[in-house]
Amino acid sequence: VQLQASGGGLVPPGGSLELSCTSQRFRMWNYDVAWFRQAPGKEREVISCIRTAEGSALYVGSMKDRFTISRDNTRNAVILEIDNLTPEDSAIYSCAALWPGVYRHPRCLQYTYEHWGHGTQVTVSS
Repeated sequence: VQLQASGGGLVPPGGSLELSCTSQRFRMWNYDVAWFRQAPGKEREVISCIRTAEGSALYVGSMKDRFTISRDNTRNAVILEIDNLTPEDSAIYSCAALWPGVYRHPRCLQYTYEHWGHGTQVTVSS
């Protein structure tokens, strides 16, 4: 396991969470990183990604309003903040990393990521 996702838990609807993706092996600021989630019975979907180049971030269209991805280099982490959680956000959230430069285009939502870790469970329920 190369990456560690943490910060999940049981949250009431309307609440917020901050998920963290860290690594004991990698300096996260050197990698393009993406967050994914997979709900029971559904395929894994990408949420957001952040590139090393210019720190640019992309979001899947429906996620843009409530999800924020950022880097916290003091913690060697990539953070995903989720606001106004709904039960539909319940899923296992995981992160993945890729050494930059593998792809020539900046559409990091479409990258095939190489390094993964175990996810963290987010459950939204009252």
